[in-house]
Amino acid sequence: MLKVQGLKKSFKEKQVLKDISFQIKKGEIAAILGPSGAGKTTLLRCINGLELCDEGDIKIDGMFLCKEEDGKSAYVSNKEKAIIRRKLGMVFQSFNLFPHMSVLENIIEAPVNVLDFSKREAEEKAMKLLSELGLEDKAKAYPYELSGGQKQRVAIARACALEPDIICFDEPTSALDPELREGVAAIIEKLAEKNMAVLIITHDMDFAKRVARRIIFMEEGQIIEDEDKEEFFNSPKGGRVQKFVSSK
Repeated sequence: MLKVQGLKKSFKEKQVLKDISFQIKKGEIAAILGPSGAGKTTLLRCINGLELCDEGDIKIDGMFLCKEEDGKSAYVSNKEKAIIRRKLGMVFQSFNLFPHMSVLENIIEAPVNVLDFSKREAEEKAMKLLSELGLEDKAKAYPYELSGGQKQRVAIARACALEPDIICFDEPTSALDPELREGVAAIIEKLAEKNMAVLIITHDMDFAKRVARRIIFMEEGQIIEDEDKEEFFNSPKGGRVQKFVSSK
């Protein structure tokens, strides 16, 4: 579903991503862990086309977003990018909800304007998503009227409204208490059951241990470990990594 090969990215003289390679299958939940500055968010932004990588390939559902040619990443046309981006859902750390729009309007914005859904069709789908997330009574509310956990769920509903094949989360638990973290974990598991590939960028080791099936650990722009969750956390190196990340 998602294949990254030989990805490199620099900002001026600083190389942030150094030859990153991994892949994620349908229905898989993978967590990318690492301390601040490891390159996790930059990697996610490259996958979503928000940053352009310097070298390497990104392939999504059999389609190249970019492919290395003559030592540089060559990107597809804007038309092809638009098709590929429809396969991706993104839940930002800061939620990025439109403050001047109601919850319902936030969710139907992309389906109506990107997928050409009728307003009625988009609203029906949005209300179904809100019901699944326990927020049907907040459809007419505005972001400033919501708690952090409610905003998180609205952001998830907005991403799911595009019916993506892959959904990416950037630090989904950074502003949540333990009870709300469990709720987000349950939502992510349901998304995987729908055969979505789920990629989580986090420094929250406990959350990754709870929800991920696979752990990819990054440090200084490189993948240090890529293992099944049980193998990773039951090994001595997993324990050392937990101590390392918690000390950062």
